[in-house]
Amino acid sequence: MIDLTIRGGLVVDGTGALPRRADVGIDDGRVVAVGSVEDDARRIIDADGRVVAPGFIDLHTHYDAQLFWDPTASPSPLHGVTTVFGGNCGFSLAPAGPEHADYLLRMLARVEGMPLVALQSGIDWTWSSFGEWLGRLDGAVGVNAGFLVGHSTLRRAVMGEAADGPATEDQVTRLQDALHGALAEGAMGFSTSQAPTHNDGDGRPVPSRFADRSELERLATVVGDHPGTTVEMIVPGCLNGFTDDEVALLTSMSVRSGRPVNWNVLAATAANPEGTASQLAASTAAESAGGRVVALTLPHTMDLRLSFEHGAILDGLPGWGAFFGSPVPDRIAVLSNPAGRRALDERAQSDEAGVLRFLADWGRLVIAETHAPENRPFEGRTVGEVAAEQGLDSWEAICRILVADKLRTGFSVPIPVTDADWAARARTWRDARAVVGGSDAGAHLDTMCGAVYSTTLLAEGVRRRGLVTLEEAVRLLTDVPARLYGVVDRGRVAEGYCADLVVFDPARVGPEPMRSRHDLPGGAGRLYAGATGMGHVLVNGTEVVTDDTLTGALPGTVLRSGTDTRTVAVGGRA
Repeated sequence: MIDLTIRGGLVVDGTGALPRRADVGIDDGRVVAVGSVEDDARRIIDADGRVVAPGFIDLHTHYDAQLFWDPTASPSPLHGVTTVFGGNCGFSLAPAGPEHADYLLRMLARVEGMPLVALQSGIDWTWSSFGEWLGRLDGAVGVNAGFLVGHSTLRRAVMGEAADGPATEDQVTRLQDALHGALAEGAMGFSTSQAPTHNDGDGRPVPSRFADRSELERLATVVGDHPGTTVEMIVPGCLNGFTDDEVALLTSMSVRSGRPVNWNVLAATAANPEGTASQLAASTAAESAGGRVVALTLPHTMDLRLSFEHGAILDGLPGWGAFFGSPVPDRIAVLSNPAGRRALDERAQSDEAGVLRFLADWGRLVIAETHAPENRPFEGRTVGEVAAEQGLDSWEAICRILVADKLRTGFSVPIPVTDADWAARARTWRDARAVVGGSDAGAHLDTMCGAVYSTTLLAEGVRRRGLVTLEEAVRLLTDVPARLYGVVDRGRVAEGYCADLVVFDPARVGPEPMRSRHDLPGGAGRLYAGATGMGHVLVNGTEVVTDDTLTGALPGTVLRSGTDTRTVAVGGRA
């Protein structure tokens, strides 16, 4: 007798093969049969009229902290995600010890939009190595989870306060030794960021931004000494287009590590096909030099919520980093002063703002959430409409609203998406130089809920728009990311593979609207979106979701490099 049979579903196996009607037999956490399963089972799931597919794999999350107070990794499993990777963008919780907790938590709160009170209340910092940290999660997670070593955290652990500066030769050697140690203890690889939007809790560049090319390349070489590892990077050109030097750096990091390098995030639009082609050309250049560079791309437009309280995304505007690095009373004083607020606006409207300049079209922002009684009538309206009523320009109106709300106002950013934009996105989904993922789930909690990426692809890309077939979409969410990271026995419905599976209704699957909820430690809030149509989500053969509801089960595996991943070599290096 086996543990479970999923009976009569439409199996989409993750390889891109056509769907077929079949049973799936599961025993001891693995798939033991696909076809006609005659063995008796302790339990049967009737999947008639539903799709049975591999669990989805999200390569770019920031669940490192959340798993300590929410081991289910909500809401990602509601969207069919069964495997997540964290430690991205150069930010991880290990291998730094408790003496660095204050700095690192304030950095995460600033750069990744995690409420500081939640971090301080929800994390018991008792580890001093990467292995000790992974051990804290063993047997206590609802999804499979692997983690990269964050460059900023590595620098802080090795260099202390000197991490805010260039590394000496001795310090680089110590950084290499520390990275060797973390990778030997199971870290999935190395992540780093040179992004100008990444600033720490004091408004200064995060430590990884002080690293020179030599340091980065020497750390990449360390990655290549450990099996089953990878590299993730963000450079300034990820936003505005790569320079030749950045393409050379991405290529060098791949060649020196002998591993794929993925970067975040490629946003494809019909208005800028040349930009998309130019970004993807970095992958072509890397391949010609013996490397492999892959762009992470999302299937949807992020439903952004902007806040002048935490400043995520807005602090990327030129000169705004110092503003958000100051206390809230000081920021209120600047916005209350005509000269101060005018100077901020002028910087936001400058050419230096690049692609982020669209944020400074203040009049089109929608006032999504207010707190002062006098602001309540403005909810659901644009700043421009309110400004016109009051005889003010939009920036003046937004400053008055913010001051009255003590900066707690939430603004949504309407981003129109045309059919041509969707078609441009679909072309990138199919491009071998890109991989679908990068949800950022677990981060920017007051700004967005990126976990919806998978159900959005199924609802919009497949059902409503027909841009890709069902089997193509499932492959993009499962086998493609699994093969990029070398994940062992996951990403397909096949005999011998782990029973990470989703059973969903293709006519109903999709994300729910984003809503605020205050369920974080310390009473902090986040933006949250559930899903519809997810009948069953299994991790290692155990249901973590039943009928769009989390079960609370914790059957996940903490993934370790070289054990749960195999080496994906490039450039001739094994």
